[in-house]
Amino acid sequence: MLLIQNSRKFWINPSAAARYLIFFALIFAVLPVIAENLIANAELIREQLAKNIQSGQDNAAQTNLRQFYAQRDYQPVWTLAGHPATLLDTALVLIEQADEEGLSSSNYHIESLRKLRNETSDQISLLLELDTTRSLLALAHDLRSGRLTASLADPDWHIPQQQFDPVTFLQQALASGKLEQAFADLPPDIPQYRSLKQLLNKFRVLVAADTIWAGVPEETSLIRPHTRHTSIPQVRQRIQEAYHIFEKPEYDIVVSNSEFYDDQLEIAIKAFQRQHGLNADGVIGKNTRRAMNITPGEHVQQLRITLERLRWLPRKLGDRYILVNIAGFNLVAVQDNVRVLDMKIVVGRDYRSTPSFNSKISHLVLNPYWNVPASIARKDLLPKQKHNPDYFASEGIRVFSDYRHESELNPYSIDWHSTSGSLPYILRQDPGRRNALGTIKFMFPNPFSIYLHDTPSKYLFQKDIRTFSSGCIRLEKPLQLAEFVLGKSFEQADIAEKISSGKTKTVHLPEQIPVYLLYLTAWSDEQGEVHFSSDVYGRDKRALAYAH
Repeated sequence: MLLIQNSRKFWINPSAAARYLIFFALIFAVLPVIAENLIANAELIREQLAKNIQSGQDNAAQTNLRQFYAQRDYQPVWTLAGHPATLLDTALVLIEQADEEGLSSSNYHIESLRKLRNETSDQISLLLELDTTRSLLALAHDLRSGRLTASLADPDWHIPQQQFDPVTFLQQALASGKLEQAFADLPPDIPQYRSLKQLLNKFRVLVAADTIWAGVPEETSLIRPHTRHTSIPQVRQRIQEAYHIFEKPEYDIVVSNSEFYDDQLEIAIKAFQRQHGLNADGVIGKNTRRAMNITPGEHVQQLRITLERLRWLPRKLGDRYILVNIAGFNLVAVQDNVRVLDMKIVVGRDYRSTPSFNSKISHLVLNPYWNVPASIARKDLLPKQKHNPDYFASEGIRVFSDYRHESELNPYSIDWHSTSGSLPYILRQDPGRRNALGTIKFMFPNPFSIYLHDTPSKYLFQKDIRTFSSGCIRLEKPLQLAEFVLGKSFEQADIAEKISSGKTKTVHLPEQIPVYLLYLTAWSDEQGEVHFSSDVYGRDKRALAYAH
């Protein structure tokens, strides 16, 4: 026995007493060391952050770092004494996965963090603690709001970039004990984003393996079906390479040295053209060749900037909304996350490019007048009138002295050849079959005087590159869009009857519909298939240059 009771007194065995003394000595020696380590870490963090201020490191990232640790009384998160490094390793994995989102883990210093992880010292632990937090705060912000400042990377982007507080987010994520799930919930939760991300990682594998696709000579001659051409073997090889990425059944063709353009290849080429936003006629021209010669590395960059643009968007687009893809020459109407309408569009010319912005459609105008913008009147219409004195009259374009349209002038009484510089007249085109706006226009407030409208020039929808407007959006299916925005009130609105009357009418929507004009050179359809278009305005190139 260790303790012996005798006459109400307790006696301790001498050897046991010695062991007890050693035990309690260790307890009282170790506890202060543990406490001292924790206090020292907090003190070191506080001192280091104060030194950073003194050395002039007072940028936004440093401010977030100070706020984060101030809110937790400067206690460490990733390098707690006596705790396993499980949470730290989770953080490093999250940073490493940034590449899968179209970001770059190198921007969050993953290599230096890995190196610090494998070294031990008080100074190393301090650096690892602070640098891990700094990188996670930056990554959280970039996944939620985008890494780039939208208005600087793309000056034609006018959709407000969402604000996000990474400090509060990270505190709450740590408190929840679900750090991985919290970060997984940051990117846009839409099929579009997921499809592009999945394809990006396929292309990243190709780039990592230094994969080079077959090149198709960019000759001037067209290659038509059922003809022979020396480039056909390269075309076959390129289509088969596309099959390995996209797994489209049409791309699974026989590769051979035959120079004959057969039926199987024609089906594949038409599918390829549709996927790349081209007119699916089966004719291999310069635009089809150009699409075929895009490298895996170029596709990676294209997908990365598209994912970034999607992160710039609000997380809630609405239950019913319209998405106009300027670069893809396409419009979709979405209701309850389902695309209920899809159509081709025509957008602005290079020198009158359509900007990216959002608004809400408030009303329609049937049989609209076209109030010709001054720049279009001067640059486009005046030269035609000078060349043909009957032009204005034949097109139903009337001339007024001011914007009140009260004093009309006779176009034949004006010496148009003496007119130079700014045009001192106001032009307005009457409703009718020649009206540039067609039979209907969709109005939403914006500072660019842009709207969606019908067009009499239906043949333009068959073009590959549809940049023919003065900035506004011409619609392939305007009546179907009117049915979507009016909803249940479409039948009561008697749109077709009002258009047939020839009179100008305004129809107000029962509920305003959000509309987003975006510039996306990669996007996915309802089946998750990714489509591409050319960087027609060079905005991807400009944004990628800004990113570097």
